Amino acid sequence: MTTVATQSVPTGWEEIRVANLGEVVAGGTPTRNNSSYWNGDIPWATPSEITRLHCKYLSETAERITAAGLAGSAARLLPEKSIVVTTRATLGEAAITTCPLATNQGFKNIVPNVSTDPLFTYYKIKTLRGEMERLASGTTFLEISKADFEEISFSCPKLAEQERIGLILDTLDTSIEQTEALTAKLKQVRAGLLHDLMTRGVDENGEVRDPFVHPSAFKDSAMGKIPISWSVEKLGERLARCRGHIQTGPFGSQLHASDYVAGGVPVVMPQDIDEGAVTLANIACTSYAKANELSRHKLKPADLIFSRRGDLGRCAVVGARESGWLCGTGCLLMRFEQTKLMAGWLSLAYQHDSGQRQIAARAVGTTMANLNTDLLNHLVFAFPPIEEQEMVVSVAAEAGKRIAAARDELAKLKMLRAGLTDDLLTGIVRVPEALDERELA
Repeated sequence: MTTVATQSVPTGWEEIRVANLGEVVAGGTPTRNNSSYWNGDIPWATPSEITRLHCKYLSETAERITAAGLAGSAARLLPEKSIVVTTRATLGEAAITTCPLATNQGFKNIVPNVSTDPLFTYYKIKTLRGEMERLASGTTFLEISKADFEEISFSCPKLAEQERIGLILDTLDTSIEQTEALTAKLKQVRAGLLHDLMTRGVDENGEVRDPFVHPSAFKDSAMGKIPISWSVEKLGERLARCRGHIQTGPFGSQLHASDYVAGGVPVVMPQDIDEGAVTLANIACTSYAKANELSRHKLKPADLIFSRRGDLGRCAVVGARESGWLCGTGCLLMRFEQTKLMAGWLSLAYQHDSGQRQIAARAVGTTMANLNTDLLNHLVFAFPPIEEQEMVVSVAAEAGKRIAAARDELAKLKMLRAGLTDDLLTGIVRVPEALDERELA
């Protein structure tokens, strides 16, 4: 790919209108009073089906109409590879049809002509949302008219370059979809593994115990069959033997909205705890002076931090990076000696189904569930010996690394697509005629 200087119309491109892309076709709805118009063979789409799509292609719809319904309404049968565009309420969402179908009046659809590539058009239309919103009108909801939609103008290359641009962006989308699917699969595998680890544990060889192959390695308990070396007790009892304590984050009267600053010391709130880790995406900070004022709430490595309201499944082990940060309002902090209890293991046990069922049964609060010290102390777990806790954490960490690698790759792909989409669709970056397929791998 070669880069060209930014200009109003790139060399070899021309300024066109949406109308130049092909025939713009509005949709329609057959009357509901005539049963012969409905439950036919023609797929009929509504805008909500486009907004729920997880890909660029539309092939199935919730409702179907008959040929009589099509003829008796303003709906038109769109051919395969048409671009359906939402133009009422939600503006600028789009999809490419993979079969003949019709839409309701919430769309203005494009049937591409011979000079228009459907993929390029799909991507380009999605960049025109801002202009559609500017031109839209309406009191109950915004809508752009067919005439105004057709008049939206933009720079467009010839068909061959459209196809190359569409191919690059489609290849990126495919890579993103595959990586998302891989991430979801890895999460499912990890969830199954964690269930086995938290109910069967691992033997001296690092293998998950099998109660069917080695039934003598298990015993009956109040929590069902558990490995012989495990013990069932309340969390508070185990914490007491580990010199542990639980404390609530600072009250709102101690940490006001005005205390948050750009930079400074991060304050971990419930929304900053995600999938067993503290995330930086939207974390707020307070001044160093305020953090020192609230020094009893500072985090140390191997602390556990819990959300005490809303989603009570949120829990994370504090690492070296978070050392010195603050436990925020809305969180609980747990600290204990790692002699008979390992923070990483307890985090897994807490987030496991057996822990969360107890939380759901005991959580206080009428409109929003709340976690408190007493509730945590009364949670019952089957505790393995500390050596086995360490092995469980190690096995789980390996599964977590695979997920993290997939998520990092996904983030890179999404960043690449975000940057490249605008550059390609405006001609800032040009695609050479001899596009090497290896560049797309």
